[in-house]
Order: sequence, then structure tokens, then C-alpha cells
Amino acid sequence: MPWMWLAGAIVLEVIATTSLKLSEGFTRLFPSIVVVIGYGGAFYALSQALARGLPLGVAYGTWAAIGVALVAIIGAVLLGESLTWTQIGGIALVMAGVMALEMGARH
Repeated sequence: MPWMWLAGAIVLEVIATTSLKLSEGFTRLFPSIVVVIGYGGAFYALSQALARGLPLGVAYGTWAAIGVALVAIIGAVLLGESLTWTQIGGIALVMAGVMALEMGARH
């Protein structure tokens, strides 16, 4: 069950971060509201994952790595931002680091 909370936290954080770009410096109302609600919900969901026993390092590392990867992909696919092979390699390294955290955690 803690992984479901973490998945929810990741989805909300990605939505909030994408909306942050769309808010244009908090000058657009709807995306600005989505940012505040999304980040609030993301931190609540992350806290619930931690309260249900997910180790902090694993939870935060997973949240950050998947969030970074998804935001980079969304930026490239939907927002026309660049994504170089070096950036893709960096994302892969972050994901590998999270996998090492998970494999090294005591269950």
C-alpha cells in the first residue's frame, strides 16, 4: 500500500511541475491553482507512504527520479523542450541510482 501512495505523490508532483511551467510565473490562474493543489497533494501522499513504512531514502529517491524522468519527457513531447542524449543518459544514471537504493534496502 505505501507504493500506491508514492505513485500518487509522483503523479501529483509531475502534474504540479508541468503546471508550474504553464502558469507563466503565476500569471495564469488555473495552472497556478493546479500547482498549489498538486504540490500539497504530492507532499501529503508522500507523507502517507512514509507513515506506512516506506524508507525515506527509497521513497524520496524514487519520487525524485521518476518525477525528473517524466517531467523531462513531458517537456520534450508536449512543451517542445529539448532532450539531448546526454540528458537521457543522466536520467538513466539517476534511475540506476534509485534501483541501487531499493536493492540495498532491508526488507
